[in-house]
Amino acid sequence: MPEDLPQGLARGLTHYGDAGFALFLRRSFARSMGYSTGLLGQPTIGIASAASDLNNCHRHFPELIDSVKRGVLAAGGLPLAFPTISLGEVFLHPTSLMYRNLMAMDVEEMCRAQPLDAVVLVGGCDKTLPAQLMGAASARVPAIALVAGPMLTSRHEGERLGACTDCRRFWAKFRSSEVDRATIDRVETRLATTAGTCAVMGTASTMACVAEALGMLLPGTAAIPAVHADRLRAGEATGRAAVALAHSRLTMERIVTPAAVENALRVLLAIGGSTNAIIHLTAIAGRLGIPVSLTRLNELSDTTPVLVDLKPTGVHYMEDFFAAGGMSAVLHELKALLDLDCLTVTGERLSERLANPPEWVDRTIVRTLVAPFHPVGGLVALFGSLAPNGAILKRSAADPQLFERTGRAVVFASPDDLAARIDDPALEVTPEDFLVLQNAGPKSGYGMPESGYLPLPAKLARAGVKDMVRISDARMSGTAYGTIVLHVSPEAAVGGPLALVRLSVRERRIDLDVYAAELALRKTRWHPPALPSRGYQRLYAERVLLAEEGCDFDFLRQSQ
Repeated sequence: MPEDLPQGLARGLTHYGDAGFALFLRRSFARSMGYSTGLLGQPTIGIASAASDLNNCHRHFPELIDSVKRGVLAAGGLPLAFPTISLGEVFLHPTSLMYRNLMAMDVEEMCRAQPLDAVVLVGGCDKTLPAQLMGAASARVPAIALVAGPMLTSRHEGERLGACTDCRRFWAKFRSSEVDRATIDRVETRLATTAGTCAVMGTASTMACVAEALGMLLPGTAAIPAVHADRLRAGEATGRAAVALAHSRLTMERIVTPAAVENALRVLLAIGGSTNAIIHLTAIAGRLGIPVSLTRLNELSDTTPVLVDLKPTGVHYMEDFFAAGGMSAVLHELKALLDLDCLTVTGERLSERLANPPEWVDRTIVRTLVAPFHPVGGLVALFGSLAPNGAILKRSAADPQLFERTGRAVVFASPDDLAARIDDPALEVTPEDFLVLQNAGPKSGYGMPESGYLPLPAKLARAGVKDMVRISDARMSGTAYGTIVLHVSPEAAVGGPLALVRLSVRERRIDLDVYAAELALRKTRWHPPALPSRGYQRLYAERVLLAEEGCDFDFLRQSQ
């Protein structure tokens, strides 16, 4: 650590008008916790914990944080764990994305306000890792992330189950009357049976892989299952690495560079990752003044094949990916497409990490560049008169037979309207129609929920329909699948043109097929939705940016 910088408890002293007294008082109160004089003189390593009783993904964090503390102590640091907001994905209303920025502010302010020489960010559930990286980037504190790791799969009548792609698959069967209530109740007890994040390449695992590609995780730690002993060994190694960061003062702006962000986009495309990752990566990069271009995403997508056969794009699970070689296998396969000069959190460059190939790779799960799982990237951005600022399609999880079509729009005015009418037997809808959801974007008051995965109308599901074109300004879970156009921008809540659409994936277009005079008439009749009346939700609706800017707050994004 540079000699001219304060260390440990001498950092960021409380203002009493007397710095000597502030340090004296701080040490006095620290001694009440039983620390020795020698330990109080070591670098302080914060451990930001996103655990709570309302976050099932993180229920193993007490043991995981203990492993981090072991590593910190062994390397000569003082580990100090502290809580932050915890975002349990399925327990938050109206959606966890609305509270990601609040958690990012919490992490930023606690990292800045407390006397930390470095911080370990312990998270993993969908919005927690992005929030932690956003906060650490803005706080300019040396940081390293440690993720929860994915769940293990379970079994149901001889079939493997993993949350949450199989949750959606079985619920669709229940809605179409293919399985009965007794069966769905049994499945409910078998979908999520261990600690950890979803067992598929959903948003949590996607962001873990993206964070490793950015250089913010220790090599090879993104995919270790939550309950595997290697996860605890990763915790100990992360603690040791945090002490090294405290001495080197290596911060995120030197690691997360434009080249590193492009590497992360390549990885996102190659793993068939979640559409949500575009929003999160854009927000993280935006904290450092790095733009993420959807046009550039398309260029990368056309030259980056999907290499990984995992649900929801393929058939395997995260535990298989870990056993197959994990991120090391993917990065080695992408080596010719990556910028190898990027720094990682260990202080070494990506070229040094990839100097030697992995010992073994299971090619049924991690394919080669010359024989990929899909020839092009999993995500693509669409533009056109419906989405002048862009929209996102996960083409690797979509049905190509539904591309290049014109269809009639069946429009739902909001998520509440969708819930009220989607299963109405009188709903006028055919399998050839496009389901369109309005007013579900970031400024809608709903906070951009995962309602973009519009359920198929019950009467069509019972008739055997498996997929339809669905279009919205909402998001969908990274565990979901189908021909679903998301993040349409500008969103409906700010007057964006969601109406009758024509879709082309080949030409990267999504267009309205409505006369200009009719559109002008509709515009005169449009009124913005009412804003929430108070508190954080009011702040969110007023200051959140649109999807293509990562849904961060305008006052937190660094000027570019």
